[in-house]
Amino acid sequence: MIKDRIMALLNFRRRESAAPQTPAASAEVEALLKDYSIEVMPRTAEKVENFRDLLPEGTRVYIAHIEGTPIEDMVATAKRLNADGYPVMPHFPARIIKDRATLADWIARYQGEADVRQALLLAGGVARPHGDFSDSMQLMETGLFDEAGFERLHVAGHPEGNRDIDVEGGRLKVDEALKWKNAFQSRTDAKMAIATQFAFDAQPIIEWADSLKHAGITLPIHIGIAGPAKLQTLIKFAIACGVGPSLKVLQRRAMDVTKLLLPYEPTEVVRELALHKAANPDFNITNVHFFPLGGIKNNATWAIENGGAATVPANA
Repeated sequence: MIKDRIMALLNFRRRESAAPQTPAASAEVEALLKDYSIEVMPRTAEKVENFRDLLPEGTRVYIAHIEGTPIEDMVATAKRLNADGYPVMPHFPARIIKDRATLADWIARYQGEADVRQALLLAGGVARPHGDFSDSMQLMETGLFDEAGFERLHVAGHPEGNRDIDVEGGRLKVDEALKWKNAFQSRTDAKMAIATQFAFDAQPIIEWADSLKHAGITLPIHIGIAGPAKLQTLIKFAIACGVGPSLKVLQRRAMDVTKLLLPYEPTEVVRELALHKAANPDFNITNVHFFPLGGIKNNATWAIENGGAATVPANA
């Protein structure tokens, strides 16, 4: 029996080594991937020689601000991307911003050096605030983003809940916060949207998006999708980020010896969301936001191979 398993695995690996066939992009997937966004960090951006070889013209690039990253590194990355023709949306994590003066300084630096006019506002992944702010709503209430003329403000969404906020599970506090942010639309000149944590299963995503619509939340959703990566890497990030029910997609894959050695790709979840969007044009998921957990180049390559005309790089 062990011998049979080994032979099956060897046969599988021989088939894997054959030249891969790139499937033609479906119209539905191409439509969903149009105007996708992607997330980088200063250290991951440094590994990319030329973003224009990978990303379509005008792709929105989020810059994740991890605790301990100097603001100088964040601004330098934003400046580089802006010079390459990509609108930049840096993270503003409330819990690592000391006070109003620090927030004003960050905004001034981003605008003065990198012409940043977009921001993702979120609580941030630290347990205790470093200063006066503990959530993104407090950042919004300062009025500093409107004073600076920011054109777009995105807020965080969690299709499978957030244990940092709803410590006992569920989505009660998270959904209440989204209702507040939805109402904030009437108090800002900036366009707003929800950028979500990644998930791996389309059905829970669809149910969550529908529940927001039924609750009267009209903010468009930019759904988080994990890019191609090793299975072990994804499971590690999924657990750390509190991914819930859709984690079972990775668990099933880990039990399948024929898939264990292959990198995960988001083909299935993107296809199901694209088909649902095509059948329901008023579906409130409007864009895809990629988390390139297996590398920016790998993620961009997958998008190019699956997105047709919508994902052709600027330099192509």
